[in-house]
Amino acid sequence: MSLRPRIGLLTGDPTGIGPEITVKLLAMPETREQAEIIPIGERPVPDVPLGKVSRVAGAWTLANLRLAAEAIFGGEIDGLVYAPLNKQAMKLAGMQQEDEMHYLADHLDFRGLCSEINVADALWTSRVTSHVPLRAVADLITEQAVYDSIALLSRIRGSARIAVAGLNPHAGEGGLLGTEEIKFIRPAVERAKADGINVSGPYPADTLFIAARRGDFDAVVTMYHDQGQIATKLLGFERGVTLHGGLPVPVTTPAHGTAYDIAGKGIANPGPIKAAFALAVTLSALGHANARPRLSGSTPQPLPESQSAASDSPRPTPLSQKHPEPPGPQ
Repeated sequence: MSLRPRIGLLTGDPTGIGPEITVKLLAMPETREQAEIIPIGERPVPDVPLGKVSRVAGAWTLANLRLAAEAIFGGEIDGLVYAPLNKQAMKLAGMQQEDEMHYLADHLDFRGLCSEINVADALWTSRVTSHVPLRAVADLITEQAVYDSIALLSRIRGSARIAVAGLNPHAGEGGLLGTEEIKFIRPAVERAKADGINVSGPYPADTLFIAARRGDFDAVVTMYHDQGQIATKLLGFERGVTLHGGLPVPVTTPAHGTAYDIAGKGIANPGPIKAAFALAVTLSALGHANARPRLSGSTPQPLPESQSAASDSPRPTPLSQKHPEPPGPQ
């Protein structure tokens, strides 16, 4: 690795605010001082209308993600930052994976655990399930799934004080309001403790983030997407970052979406992508030692475009069951 980490940079979906905030990021003098920036993207950029979901834009986005995977394989970059993408556009273009994290994982031939981790200043939050329908969540809460989420967050965050949220109101109220805490969540917490992880819970989710904001915890494991996302975005939406935890190199993105309502107006806040860039630089400069597993296989290659669905190939192990995402902008 060079003295400055090499950070790949994608402008995101061209129909949203991604290009604007990328330009604003590059205009900051401190950006180029922190890292060697490697722009990644096919040329020309497609001519698509702003503020509308586009299959063409989705196809261009997927092509750029494949280029990023090739750069990672080739040792050309130490980390990756991308501006917001649009899942519906990528689905229209043929993406069959749950989201861009799993799309990248497939093209990296990565078969380990990976999970989205949200970072709001000093507080890190992961989740056991992610982009799945709410009706499916309870069936996906298992002792192994909860343990995996705790272990991955501990591996990346080091000696953090980790709190685990319950699934049900009042963390189940001793079984009166649900038994997932008794059957699955608490056993996973105790197992992680036995492995030396500084973890406690399960706690009622409605008050857990009050304690976390107070500084009682460094990281929180939640059970489903909005349980953690609502809290972390309220705590720091202007600085929120999503880290694709577990992948072979640090991959970060702003925690917000494509913001179609303000696309092209020149008023998008670059704060979140600045924070995403800073986190990628920090983790890359440290060698990402706690979160960089080896790529599987001796000479892995990115999947060809025709195999983007990876129907018969070994798939990465997600921390949530894969379900199709309902249509709608990101």
